[in-house]
Amino acid sequence: MDQPVGTDAENKLIAILKVLSESSEPLGSITIARLLEHDGVFLSERAVRYHLRITDERGFTQPGGRDGRMITPLGRQEVKEALVPQQLGLVRDKLELLAYQTTFDPEKRTGLLAINTSIIDRDRFKKALSAMKDAFKAGLCASELVATANEGEKLGSVVVPEGKIGFATICGASINGVLLKAGVPTEFRFGGVLEIRDSRPRRFVAITEYAGTSTDPSEQFIQAKMTSVGLVSRTGSGKILGAFRTIPALAREVVEEKTARLKEIGIGGIYALGNTSEPLCQIPVAMNRVGVVQLGGLNPVAAAVEAGVEIENIAESGLIDFEQLHSFREL
Repeated sequence: MDQPVGTDAENKLIAILKVLSESSEPLGSITIARLLEHDGVFLSERAVRYHLRITDERGFTQPGGRDGRMITPLGRQEVKEALVPQQLGLVRDKLELLAYQTTFDPEKRTGLLAINTSIIDRDRFKKALSAMKDAFKAGLCASELVATANEGEKLGSVVVPEGKIGFATICGASINGVLLKAGVPTEFRFGGVLEIRDSRPRRFVAITEYAGTSTDPSEQFIQAKMTSVGLVSRTGSGKILGAFRTIPALAREVVEEKTARLKEIGIGGIYALGNTSEPLCQIPVAMNRVGVVQLGGLNPVAAAVEAGVEIENIAESGLIDFEQLHSFREL
């Protein structure tokens, strides 16, 4: 008989699904047991097999290869929803961690950058690229640099499923990481929907605080169809994804210098820089700090969703080496 939700048995079941979700290959019970130990979960091979029978019955897993299991889309959704209570504030933590892990050096043009990963049906990929083109051309992105991956390959921590193509865009945390290496700390405030009028940022019409969410705001707003990135690309007015940060006022000159250098490489993303202690896009700013509005890295992907392409987005999905990136125009 299945154990009720919230029991120790249920927690072990979720731990097994999490291990499977991080693998591109079918895993057997011995391998799963060994990987669980890395997360501090100790189960015998027999116990793992018992839980796998339950996950099979619920449709969370399916056979894959000799004595192996693969997680199903339903299983991935179960992991995502089951871990929500443990992940309040996770987005802010991920942004701070990715900024710290960013090693990109604009002078040498080497190092790691933070990315978002989007999963697109292979037969819809060309349509998605066509819909993204104007957003990239209009500069409504953190960077024109992108990467792709085929099924079974990884972008960041995400394994591309069968029949899909992975598409990586630069995450805004990359910019904050470069600033951090230059001695400029960033306060990550919120992600939101930014109203644009005549190609200028006007105000945020929806916001989600990073400290109070387990899901990246951009993912939420794209899914809710709250953007009109395509319209902004064509007319200069509409709603796009944006993020609000603040920096120490004394760091403004360093920020301007570093962001100008990044822009030469094809990494932009800073849409507006405020004045010391003054509101920016109608958002109040603390004393001796400067507001910063950054463009959402997933804006081009939002344009594709607006055009009717179904896309699964995983923001802050990990890191990529600069050498693996190329201009969107090359696609």
